[in-house]
Amino acid sequence: VGGGIAGMSAAVVLAERGVRVSVLEAAPTLGGRLGAWPERLADGTQMVEHGFHAFFRQYYNWRAILRRIDPGLGFLKPVPGYPVLSAQWPTEEFGRLPPAPPLNLLTLLARSPSLRLDDLRRMDRDAALPLLTYDPVDTYADLDATTAEELLDSLRLPDRARAMLFEVFSHSFFNHEAEMSAAEMVAQFHFYLLGNGEGLAFDCPDEDYATAIWTPLTRHVQRHGGRVLTATAATALRRDGDRWRVETADGTGYPAGHVVLAVDPPALAALVRASPGLATAAPELVARMPAFGVPGPPYAVARYWLDGDVSRRRAVFSGVSRQPTLDSVTLYHRLENEPRIWAGRTGGSVVELHAYACEPGVPAGELAERMRVELGTLWPEFAGLRVRELRARVEAQAPAFAPGSHATRPGVRTDAEGLYLAGDGIGTEFPSALMERSAATGIVAANHILRAEGAATEPVRSIRPRGLLAGRH
Repeated sequence: VGGGIAGMSAAVVLAERGVRVSVLEAAPTLGGRLGAWPERLADGTQMVEHGFHAFFRQYYNWRAILRRIDPGLGFLKPVPGYPVLSAQWPTEEFGRLPPAPPLNLLTLLARSPSLRLDDLRRMDRDAALPLLTYDPVDTYADLDATTAEELLDSLRLPDRARAMLFEVFSHSFFNHEAEMSAAEMVAQFHFYLLGNGEGLAFDCPDEDYATAIWTPLTRHVQRHGGRVLTATAATALRRDGDRWRVETADGTGYPAGHVVLAVDPPALAALVRASPGLATAAPELVARMPAFGVPGPPYAVARYWLDGDVSRRRAVFSGVSRQPTLDSVTLYHRLENEPRIWAGRTGGSVVELHAYACEPGVPAGELAERMRVELGTLWPEFAGLRVRELRARVEAQAPAFAPGSHATRPGVRTDAEGLYLAGDGIGTEFPSALMERSAATGIVAANHILRAEGAATEPVRSIRPRGLLAGRH
């Protein structure tokens, strides 16, 4: 249930091993928060994504799934640089670092104007130690009740270093520092910087996600005997003897020996509420849903088609620090082929603005205009460009990582036989995040099913499971 990264990863692994698989996706297109769909513009149709995603190189499990459709991953192109923009301070570059820790961290500290040697001396080194000592058990025991904001306060960082080095990073997980577990922030700092040999380098598809990923993955599943059904919303789950039955909005029932619920937290909670039999079959799952089903703050995505271009020196992707709304900028006409062709034909540009954790209750159009104005203060030439088309939306589907939530966060296995969960909000026993957590939990769910059926499982890869100084403090 769910045709995003998690559901399709599970389906790929199962179908390849001869399991009869049906994927039920409520939306008319696949992908979830990695989705793409056609939008009709005044001068033709363009594909539009749900929002920009960076395909980091330590996404080992997600890349393993993608190799089914392109063994060399030729459709992924490197994105050079990772600048962070600020109205208060000069732009800071986070790309082009040595990939392996601790050299990447040492290079960042040596190169960054935000954190000087005197600043390091004034830092509370005991408070900073958890960043280097990540442990999948101890970190959550020690820090899950603390907010990321409280941890950052305790470091005694200069305001510039805090804004440019840490706040941009924490916003990338669709949570505010004041509402995010410090343990989760430490875990993601480990996953993206200190626990892998790939560093912060990332790639992106050179076509829209539907063309590059979802259409070929669908064909792959179908070639192995699976079904992929869109516009098919699951409405309830029932236990039928020793099997499950998934009911859909059109009244169809899908019997199954195993079910993977691979939907976002609000949808999962709603599906559990609509399935009264789960109170008996899976009481622990039911008990965890009210808290788990509350998503993180809203996020907004606005794609602008403009009558001119920004400076050639602007990076394809930029993070943004300390603007009221804007968190990132992506130049799609320098990233994907269709926007590139449109820009070449019209002399314009296609720019996506993203707010990862924005103010609730504000309409998408207003958030889009706020982001447009804010970028104009950072890139003066952008303010003078005329808007030809705009597509904007605001949604709240990303998982929350609230302080104290780790102990009750559901994992892949539920307390009901044959019922599994997958997605980027589901707990894992190894470091993971975002797209990689979605793919990894989908594969782990598939592996549980394969073991139950006596079939070979899919390898699961992980970065270094513990921090550089874990066990030495």
